[in-house]
Formats: sequence, C-alpha cells, structure tokens
Amino acid sequence: MRFVIVTGMSGAGKSTALKMLEDMEYFCVDNLPVMLIEKFVQLLRDGGPGEIEKVAVGVDIRNGKALDELETVLENINFSGVGIEILFLDAEDEVLVRRYKESRRSHPLAAESRIDEGIHRERERLRFLKEYADYILDTSKLLTRELKAELEKIFVENGSFKNLMVTVLSFGFKYGIPQDADLVFDVRFLPNPYYIEELRPLSGNNAPVSDYVMSFDLAHEFSDKLEDLIRFLIPNYITEGKTQLVIAVGCTGGKHRSVTLANELYRRLGENEEYGIRVEHRDIEKDGKKCLSPEA
Repeated sequence: MRFVIVTGMSGAGKSTALKMLEDMEYFCVDNLPVMLIEKFVQLLRDGGPGEIEKVAVGVDIRNGKALDELETVLENINFSGVGIEILFLDAEDEVLVRRYKESRRSHPLAAESRIDEGIHRERERLRFLKEYADYILDTSKLLTRELKAELEKIFVENGSFKNLMVTVLSFGFKYGIPQDADLVFDVRFLPNPYYIEELRPLSGNNAPVSDYVMSFDLAHEFSDKLEDLIRFLIPNYITEGKTQLVIAVGCTGGKHRSVTLANELYRRLGENEEYGIRVEHRDIEKDGKKCLSPEA
C-alpha cells in the first residue's frame, strides 16, 4: 500500500493536490483528525489484497493542538511496516497573502491579527513536517497543469523528484527588475537588434533575431561564463534546501537580447536529474506589437 500525507501551508494548494491525486486513482481523505490516522492505516492494512492500494490523506494546521501528536503517530505507523511519504506544499509569504486576499478568506491562525502574522505562526507549527517531507513543492510560480505534471511524475510514473525548480526569466529594465529574481544579469552590453528595422518587430524567439545576437563572440563568451556560474551555484542551492531559483536576464525592453540569452541558457542547462527548469519571457510583448511565434 502506498500511503501519502499531503500537508503544507494554507493556501499553497493542498486541496487542489488532493483532487489531482484522486483523479490519479488515489483514495483521498482531507483533514482527517490526527488521532484517527493510525486507526485508519490499520483498517486499510487489514483490508486484505485487492482492497485500497493507494491512499492520500490531507493533514494541516486545521488539526489544531493535535498536530503536535502527529510525529509520534507517524513513527508508530512506520514501525508497523507501512511506509509513509510526505508531500509538503509551500509558497512564498507574499504569494500566500495575495491568494488569501483574492479569495477573501481568513487565515486559520490569523485570528484578529494580519494574514502575514498567521502565516508566520503556521510556518513555525509546520516546521517539523517540512523537515520530514519526502517531497517539497513550491507552488509560488507553478501553473495548475505544472503542479499536475509534477504529481504525476512522483505518484504515478514513480520518476525521480527534482526539489529545485529553476526559472530562466527574460525582462526589460525599463519595466523594472523582477521582484522575485534571485540572480540578475544585464545583457545591454550586446548590440541591440532594435536598431535594425527588419528585426525590430521580431523577438528573440525568432531565428533572425537570435541568429543576429548570437553572431557576436561576446554573446557566446557571456553564455559560457553564465552557464559555468549557474552550474556551480545550483548544487549548492540544492544542498541549502532552496526550492525555487529565478535567474533574470535583462535588456532594455525585454524583447530581443534578453529573450535570446535566456533561451540560450535554458538550452544549455537542458534536461537533467537534479532540478527542473523552465523559461519565461515577462516583457516580450509589452511594446504593444504582437511578436511572431518562435517557429516564424
């Protein structure tokens, strides 16, 4: 029997994750009281072959003071021979605050105080669960389909889990540096395709622009040094326990040079066993002109 505890911060997507696991043929129970978990496992175990084989149980701060007993309950279940996997869903504080404001819900630990104070209390209460977690998913920047893909990879395909998600993000300095950027690189030193009339309406996703930018030795030298730096940093971030890394590459408008160099870094880092990676272009269409598709 595969037994999964789904837990984490309120507003990080636990209910959504449980619904997705249910669609993946897991028997799901949300907010099961801690005192009943051990008995629940025993009933499932004694059900015999052909019974429920995949179970996911939602446990979170709604259990109140009983949550303090969860560590002992999990140890007892492990001793009984049933392996437990813990999925911890997390998100950045500012993202959680925004989600609560958008939903107009109150945080379960906020009481009469502010939402961010409730989030701080919850992090302290759940610290031990995060330390025990087998999988930590930061949903701050995950789309619903990306969360589903990660869950399928872990709980259906039994693939290797990549705790760190790297986002390579292009942007334009005239629109501001991304607030969530961990590393920022300025590529405005490269020749600007904007001043070439036939390239101006295109973006770095289009071959004529990317070929032009990468025709300069300086672009290749920068890409070599950037790749070397990122490959050095990532294992150290993983050791530190970091789950999200945003690498921001900026030019003036975020349409030509930064897009090209962000795509180049994404291509170089590629698929691997240590971390997930994706590329985004924040400001690619902010000049009001529709950019052509990457295939154009």
